[in-house]
Amino acid sequence: MKVRFDILRRKNAASKPYMQSFEYEYENGGMTVAAVLNELNRREPLKDINGEDADLIRWECSCMQKKCGACAMLINGRPRLACDAKLSEYGDAIRLEPFRKFPVVADLICDRTVIFENLKFIGAWFEKNAEIGENRAALAHESSRCLQCGCCLEVCPNFSADTKFKGMAAAVPLSRLLAQVSEDEKKRIFKAYSKYFYSGCGKSLACRNICPAGIDAEMLMVNSNAAAIWKRKRKK
Repeated sequence: MKVRFDILRRKNAASKPYMQSFEYEYENGGMTVAAVLNELNRREPLKDINGEDADLIRWECSCMQKKCGACAMLINGRPRLACDAKLSEYGDAIRLEPFRKFPVVADLICDRTVIFENLKFIGAWFEKNAEIGENRAALAHESSRCLQCGCCLEVCPNFSADTKFKGMAAAVPLSRLLAQVSEDEKKRIFKAYSKYFYSGCGKSLACRNICPAGIDAEMLMVNSNAAAIWKRKRKK
């Protein structure tokens, strides 16, 4: 079978984007988009669908096992990990684009530094040794699986890199802290969660089914809202 890859390309952040297409023939529908990108870049020389010489396709990858989140991109308009997107899921044409919520570096590579800067900004870390009860272990484990890939932020209508709202990529680590920190530390986490997530979230739940790790964002949100917002309001 043959599939056409339409890739939105850009030499660097200042250059004008352009579309370039490549053709790939395959037999195994279980092959991933990431594997195809590697195969295309092994061609010497790499030529596009018109037979014109093309520069190597720039994209990010690391584990290739759905563990790191590095290969996140838009695949047919939907945020996906390229290592988890199988050719059998698509037809005879696949469109690849970089995320739109983050600055483009080149081709399919984006600068997602803001995700990690936000975690530092809100103080998403343990200041003391943490303990966890059996009734909170499942919640802590669920939130610990976050890849920080940015897929949830890409679909969020309320997130942008320059706003106070930090999105689900920050709310998930905070939900883990809420499940594990001591009572005297919770005030700090309550304040961060309320100010940088709860007050800006429009509850569209666009992030609900987009996580490549399968994290139950809605469940974490409900539990964190209950701990950080609703219970505090009742106490007042």
